[in-house]
Amino acid sequence: MTPQRRHILRALRSRHWHPTADEVYAEVRRDLPRISLGTVYRNLEILANTGLIQKLATAGPQKRYDGNPVRHFHLRCRRCGKLEDAPVQEGFDPLAFLADPAGYVVEGYVLEYLGLCASCREADAHARDNRSPAPS
Repeated sequence: MTPQRRHILRALRSRHWHPTADEVYAEVRRDLPRISLGTVYRNLEILANTGLIQKLATAGPQKRYDGNPVRHFHLRCRRCGKLEDAPVQEGFDPLAFLADPAGYVVEGYVLEYLGLCASCREADAHARDNRSPAPS
């Protein structure tokens, strides 16, 4: 574990967030101003491949990373891109819903819920309330 890798892992686990590589880079540069973006990218891949973090490749247009390596699911706002852990019921097993894997040997799964976060729903409601009626 290199000092750079240790700082990157600490940045991911320091708070509850799902940052992009650029956001991790900005965070780590506070302590290691000479670190390069390429070093951050390489180390994020190594940390993900070793199972110390999760790489969330489906979480929108940019890959995001999660310092929590335990399998869990996420909620993503389709408008603003906000990403949060999904509170699923204890014992939830997505594989139990797979009726016929069509000859596949299932080795894993990715589950992400999509919708509108509370802030985007409020903004929509506010916009609807402030629309002026159409002229008659």
